[in-house]
Amino acid sequence: MNVRNLDTSQFDEIRPYRDDEVRPALRRLVEDPEMSRVVAHFLLPGMASKLERPLAWLVRQLVRFEFRKAHNVRGVQDVIAKYLEKAVNRTSCGLSISGLDTLPKDRACLFVSNHRDIAMDPALAILAMYKEGHETSRIAIGDNLLSKQFATDIMKLNKCFVVKRSSGSRREKLMAATTLSRYIHHSIVNENEHVWIAQRAGRAKDGRDRTNPALAAMFGMAKPKEQSFAEFWRELHIVPLAISYEWDPCDRHKARELYITEHQDEYQKKAHEDLGSIAKGVVGQKGHIHAAFGTPIEKDFSDVSALADEIDRQIIGNYVLHPTNLIAYQMIYGEAPNLPVGYPPKPWHPDEHQEIREQFEARMARIDERWRDKAIQGYANPVVSRLAYES
Repeated sequence: MNVRNLDTSQFDEIRPYRDDEVRPALRRLVEDPEMSRVVAHFLLPGMASKLERPLAWLVRQLVRFEFRKAHNVRGVQDVIAKYLEKAVNRTSCGLSISGLDTLPKDRACLFVSNHRDIAMDPALAILAMYKEGHETSRIAIGDNLLSKQFATDIMKLNKCFVVKRSSGSRREKLMAATTLSRYIHHSIVNENEHVWIAQRAGRAKDGRDRTNPALAAMFGMAKPKEQSFAEFWRELHIVPLAISYEWDPCDRHKARELYITEHQDEYQKKAHEDLGSIAKGVVGQKGHIHAAFGTPIEKDFSDVSALADEIDRQIIGNYVLHPTNLIAYQMIYGEAPNLPVGYPPKPWHPDEHQEIREQFEARMARIDERWRDKAIQGYANPVVSRLAYES
């Protein structure tokens, strides 16, 4: 696709903010009273209800001070990276990274990632790239996360672009998907900007990481008629990404949703429930975290199912298992397989993880017994997936 012949105004509704839009967006954030109240409750949930006004005022001053020198997107990300690293240090035992050092720094990639946490998955990908000296990626997010203006500003300041999921008619959905496909291709091929996107809509609440073949089909919607799918997909430089958490801060909430979905016609989300899940994911303890970047997909995949299967193969194969995964598998199936755990990988010796076993059993015991099994299965399923792909 020739950049000179492309009307980029078609992307205005979904693209991130440009450098010249940074200062106006920051001013809106500072002046938005709802932003300061929400952040105050997020940072100090126990005190915010009693001291809402003074805490909200402090939040506004903090935002104004921290971003005073940010006049472009990079400046915003410098500030966010500092706070994100503090959050990771406070809520985890550290972030380890593999595979990123082998990727070229002069070519944009399409990172197709498994999806366990709404905000932390793309945030950790960006932090990993930032720490390793790579340019950070643009991030695909669903429009369900943009229910508030301040949320839109925060996301778009941080290189997020919008995936329209609430489009009404079939024709509107087709147009939205086509525009999204063109934007992803334009970002990577014409602007040399990395893109991060989840392997399917919504988190893998059951712990099974599977790529929706419709995602690969969406990538191909921007393909010229004369070009083969295999050649077009190679242009995108697709790199699978597997992010794993030792502990899932939202495990009980995911299990509850799965249980309700199974026993009712449909799970009805509360207003702004996704924003609540974001907060839990950010502040909850996660134990060890690993981000495993795969290798670029260069083979001649000519159909969506084959491409999706290759993404799955790399994500499941590179996914770092933690003792919690093997312990959960053993609780369900009676005996854990001899698979390595952690990074760098170490042999699994059950007797060495008695403290973690006790923590895991106590954590599961605090979950409602109606959906406790689903929470345990969610931790066990990465092991199930690994065994299936290695058999």
